[in-house]
Amino acid sequence: MKNEIIERFTSYVKVDTQSNEDSNTCPSTPGQWTLLNMIVDELKSIGMEEVTIDDNGYVMATLPSNTDKEVPTIGFLAHVDTATDFTGKDVKPQIVENYNGSDIVLNEALHIVLSPKDFPSLEQYKGHTLVTTDGTTLLGADNKAGIAEIMTAMAYLLQHPEIKHGKIRVAFTPDEEIGRGPHKFDVPAFNAKFAYTVDGGPLGELEYESFNAAGAKITIKGNNIHPGSAKGKMVNSLKIAMELQGKIPADEAPEYTEGYEGFYHLLSMNGDVELTKLAYIIRDHDREKFNAKKANLEKIVQDLQEKYGKDNITLELNDQYYNMKEKIEPVKEIVDIAYDAMKNLDIEPKISPIRGGTDGSQLSYMGLPTPNIFTGGENFHGKYEYISVDNMVKATNVIIEIAKLFEERA
Repeated sequence: MKNEIIERFTSYVKVDTQSNEDSNTCPSTPGQWTLLNMIVDELKSIGMEEVTIDDNGYVMATLPSNTDKEVPTIGFLAHVDTATDFTGKDVKPQIVENYNGSDIVLNEALHIVLSPKDFPSLEQYKGHTLVTTDGTTLLGADNKAGIAEIMTAMAYLLQHPEIKHGKIRVAFTPDEEIGRGPHKFDVPAFNAKFAYTVDGGPLGELEYESFNAAGAKITIKGNNIHPGSAKGKMVNSLKIAMELQGKIPADEAPEYTEGYEGFYHLLSMNGDVELTKLAYIIRDHDREKFNAKKANLEKIVQDLQEKYGKDNITLELNDQYYNMKEKIEPVKEIVDIAYDAMKNLDIEPKISPIRGGTDGSQLSYMGLPTPNIFTGGENFHGKYEYISVDNMVKATNVIIEIAKLFEERA
C-alpha cells in the first residue's frame, strides 16, 4: 500500500491545479480539469462504478454495497485544487526514506532547509518516509493526499471483497481553496446520507467544528492634489485606510489567536492617495461573537463615513460559510464512528475546531453532514510543506475502518 500511495500522490502533485479567485469559470483553472480527468480514468481502471464528471468538473463514483444489511450510504471527498498562497507550478516532490531526524536540504542552490529547529514537529517523524518539496513550490498535500488516500482505500476494498461495507460514494471537487468548492456540488446526485472530507492535517485530526466566516471588501476614495498646494484639499485614502485598521482590535488578529478565538484578518491593502482597497476576512466559531465582529466593522466604516463622506467609503460584507457543528451535532454518531475507527487502529483521535474552512462547512448546510479527518500533512500552503507516507497509509486504513464500522453497526 505504501508504494501505491507514493505513486499516486507524486503523480497528482505534479499537475498544477492552483485555483484562481479572479476567474469566473468552474473549475477556475485548466489544470484542475487535467487532474479531474485523470481521476475519472483512474476510478474506471480500479473498477469503481457510476463514474461521472459534470460540466463544472465535479467527479463522482460509486463502490457498490457487498452486504445484505441496510447500511446508510456514506461518502468521502477531497478537493483537487491547491492554495493561492504560494506557487504550485512544476512541483518536484522529493522522497526522504527512513527520516533520521536531521535537517532536510530541500534546495541546496537556494539554501532552503527544512529543519526540526524551525519545525519541531519533524522530530516525531523519525523513521518515516516523508515527501517534501524542492523548496521552490508548495507540495499540494492539501488536498492531493486526500485524493490518494481515498483512491487507495477504494482500490483496497475492491481487491478485498471479504471486507463488508455498504454503498460508498466518492467525490473530487474543484476550487475549495477559493471558497467555492461546494457551490455547484449536486448533493441529491451524490445521494449519500453522511460524508467525510479527507482534508485535515497531522495524524489523528478529527474535526466537526469550523469557523463562521465572512469576507469584507472596503473601498476608500481620496483626492490627490499636488503636495505643494494640497492644504485643505488633499484627502489621502491610504491614511484613512490606516485609520480604519487602527480601530480594529489589535489583539484579535490571526497572529494573536488560537483555539476557539476568532479574528479579523487584513488580507490585502492596495492603493495610493486617490484610491485604496482593503480586503478582510472575519472568523469566529461562536455565532454571536461572529455577528458582533461584523457589526463592529460596519460601525467602524459608518463612523468614518460620517467623518469623510458616505460616498467616499464603501463596505461589501458577505457571509461565506457557517460552523458545521450546528448540523453535525444532531448526527454525532458519524463523528463517533470516525473516532472509534481511529482507536481501533491505535491512532489517538485529536478532536479540535478547524481554524479555517473546509468543504464540509458548506456541505453540512446543504444537507450532507460532513466532518473532516486527517491526511497526515504538515506546513500546508508553502515551500516547507511535507507529509508522512506512513501516516497517509494510516489515513487510508481509517477510511476502510469507517466503512467497516458503518456495516457492522447497521
